[in-house]
Amino acid sequence: MTADEIGSDDSAGWDPDLTRRLIDAATPLANRWFRAEVRGLESFPRTGGALVVSNHSGGMLTPDVLIFASGYYNALGYQRPLYTLGHDGLFLGPLSDWVTRVGLIHAGTKNAAAALRSGGVVLNFPGGVYDAYRPTLAQNVIDFNGRVGYVRTAIDAKVPIVPTVSIGGQESQLFLNRGTWLAKRLGLGRLRSDILPLTIGFPFGLSMLVPINLPLPTKIVTQVLKPIDLFAQFGENPDVEQVDAHVRSVMQTALDRLARQRRLPVLG
Repeated sequence: MTADEIGSDDSAGWDPDLTRRLIDAATPLANRWFRAEVRGLESFPRTGGALVVSNHSGGMLTPDVLIFASGYYNALGYQRPLYTLGHDGLFLGPLSDWVTRVGLIHAGTKNAAAALRSGGVVLNFPGGVYDAYRPTLAQNVIDFNGRVGYVRTAIDAKVPIVPTVSIGGQESQLFLNRGTWLAKRLGLGRLRSDILPLTIGFPFGLSMLVPINLPLPTKIVTQVLKPIDLFAQFGENPDVEQVDAHVRSVMQTALDRLARQRRLPVLG
């Protein structure tokens, strides 16, 4: 059962002190290993809810959330919480309470809208694991796999969308393919998974989800773009497909720009 189905609101559990301790402990490691940069936060909305929409990179051990959260909190402080939408599987077991306290909330339109209406910032990766396991040869392609729910969430909560792009994460190992055909053949859809990706990395070499290889120390740059006021730009009743096309276009242009600036794989 999803958060939308039970009508829960995870955002009430956010603990700013625990979040600060986690960010303070993890940021130095991320900065040294990934030489992480978060650019463009000077244009970020200073008050009210905002939906951050980003591409997702790095497979199982994606560093996207930590890198963005570190940049966000260091630039804007801990007065306004940053929530990240997560798969239901992340809330199983003894860590479920802990992950909620540091800002992870169940993915779902109603749950996300509630967090946004409370004045929080919500980080959303519409492409999910499908995007995080995109082939390295297509690493600089914005692909949400046709998912447009994020637009409905922003419209419902009446908040701006803040497009954000990240580059470098798909160089943390070699992503060969998503394995969508095999996942479909094995009926993994019943487990809410439409991929069975094949990767090559360190230290295990060839891997199909497991064993999990460690990420290479690739340089990761995240660019925060100017917020999009949906109602000012698209009228009183924004068309979901039109907004989605515009957001992806803006993101693709920015990602292409970052790719042109990148000189060497991994080294950046």
